[in-house]
Amino acid sequence: MKDFDYLDKKSVYLDSACQSLRPRPVLKALNDYYEKFNSCGERVKYPWGIETDRRVENTRKKVIKFLGLKQKDYFTSFTLNTTYGINLILNQLDGKQFKKVITSEIEHNSPFLATMSFAKKNNIPREVIKRNDDGSIVLDCDFAKAVVVVNCAANFDGRKLLNINELIKKVHKAGGIVIIDAAQAMAHSSEILRKTEPDAICFSAHKMYAPSLGVMVVRKDLLKKIETCFIGGGMVDDVDENSYLLSSESPEHLYTKFESGLQAWGEIIALGAAIDWLEKIPKSSKKQLEGNAKKLFDFLSSSEKVHLVNKEPNPTISFYVEGVDSHLLGAALGDKGIMARTGYFCAHYYLDKVCKYPPLIRFSLGYQTTDGDVEKVINILRKVIK
Repeated sequence: MKDFDYLDKKSVYLDSACQSLRPRPVLKALNDYYEKFNSCGERVKYPWGIETDRRVENTRKKVIKFLGLKQKDYFTSFTLNTTYGINLILNQLDGKQFKKVITSEIEHNSPFLATMSFAKKNNIPREVIKRNDDGSIVLDCDFAKAVVVVNCAANFDGRKLLNINELIKKVHKAGGIVIIDAAQAMAHSSEILRKTEPDAICFSAHKMYAPSLGVMVVRKDLLKKIETCFIGGGMVDDVDENSYLLSSESPEHLYTKFESGLQAWGEIIALGAAIDWLEKIPKSSKKQLEGNAKKLFDFLSSSEKVHLVNKEPNPTISFYVEGVDSHLLGAALGDKGIMARTGYFCAHYYLDKVCKYPPLIRFSLGYQTTDGDVEKVINILRKVIK
């Protein structure tokens, strides 16, 4: 794809699940901010600042529109990453309103550890529930006044939370809330989130072809359950010696509830460019990504020495080769210009303790992945397997 023409032809980047590469329009949007109107948002009245405010506000709206949600029900706040967003909500959530916290077995450490902390802090039970092979969640659980924190796409094989709507409806009916970790869905599987209505969605822009940034899409009703304790500049309209007036008291500035201090204005603006870019991805590029994922999956599943985590093709594929140390293989692939992740990908509990896999290799493809890249990977792996 021409938008990744800066890539060295010898390099094969297969670590998009960690952070995706950035296409030319996103790089341009970021550089334009620093070169043309570098300014502090929401603090200045000169032209550069006005332009920053306009573009940042546009990005907030684009995020909600991209997810198929309604502006009247949700707002967008920005932070560091998915982990930070989940913790920011849980650490300010009024634990007295809930009876338990629930997560699932295939979670990234972001929600898995944060739910441990929430349970301990509020002295309530924590449950780890099962997920089916297709990613759907087992719903025979007591969700009464529960905080449910789960992903909608796994970071090691891409399996999706296919019954996300059923989960949300059941939890809400039982008086609970749902926080979705959407880090692995936004780039290639965002359709699963469209027109769902969780209480919050947290994701990382740097996994969806944008700069390093965290995003929180929060249902306005959730603020009734938040006790603000992480606070600072940019969040208040007035301050006395022993009191302050939060900016989030105004309906137009609800997002400030989670935005303390100076924000990454350039990165936010570039996220808006990434959303525009994703919405214009041609069907041919999507089919090429799906085709390359299937070709790699078919090759790996054809060998008895390769043990796949995936049950079906996905741009994110994890496996190990029998008799070969994955870390050594990852280093050897790196010497050939193939960049892939090794280990447990911050999903230690499920991959190590439940499945008892040895360290794995993860290939995570993106729109920059070419047919030639996949051929190169297959040719090298064929020699290793033999």
